[in-house]
Amino acid sequence: MNLGQAIFLFIAGILGGVINAVAGGGSFVAFPALLFTGVPPIPANATNTVALWTGVTASGGAYRGRLDVPARVMAPLVITSCIGGVVGALLLLRTPPHTFLRVLPWLMLGATLLFIFGKRLSRGQASGIGRDATALAILGASVFELIVAVYGGYFGGGVGIVNLAMLAALGMTDVHAMNALKSVLGSVINGVAVVIFVMSRTVYWPQAAVMILGSVMGGYFGAHYAMKVSSSWIRWTVIFIGAAMTIYFFVKAY
Repeated sequence: MNLGQAIFLFIAGILGGVINAVAGGGSFVAFPALLFTGVPPIPANATNTVALWTGVTASGGAYRGRLDVPARVMAPLVITSCIGGVVGALLLLRTPPHTFLRVLPWLMLGATLLFIFGKRLSRGQASGIGRDATALAILGASVFELIVAVYGGYFGGGVGIVNLAMLAALGMTDVHAMNALKSVLGSVINGVAVVIFVMSRTVYWPQAAVMILGSVMGGYFGAHYAMKVSSSWIRWTVIFIGAAMTIYFFVKAY
């Protein structure tokens, strides 16, 4: 890795951290950047996960004041995030990534549409997954989160958007609160995946170190300033990133 590549990856890390903090989808920038600098696909995926995990964690610190989820809701989501993240990471190390890349654009399309129409789908769900959440609502959210976590541990591109889509469909309406919970769940999913990738020696550490610095900066300051703008602006940012990722992965896969 030369100086030019290091600067390029640092900037990609900042952008990835900002995008993850505001809407999710930082891998749309960071993963291709690693491929462009010569990192093979599976190590690039693992390195990208390690780098952006730090940014998601940093953004979670900035959002901590917005997190207001009862333990009876949080605990099942964290547990399923942990299990799914482990399963997804192990799948990545054992299967060729090109198969999943052909499915990815369809998942991104569905997630973006779910986020757009999530409020309509949640009408009639008075409790959603708030303090008055029913056991059935929590179970449904946990099953959905398990699927999201497997996807996140395997590839992770746009996992934040998928989580936001799930939260919107389950009745959450405060975008900042959704981002706070998304950051926690994303930290868990990527955190357990990071452990597996490190133990398997799949990570390219020089590239990861540079991107970690950028991701932490972008993650924290991106979340801090995102809370100063309107929820409507953030919502449209999510939709724009989701649409861009969907088009990109359709072109790449087909």
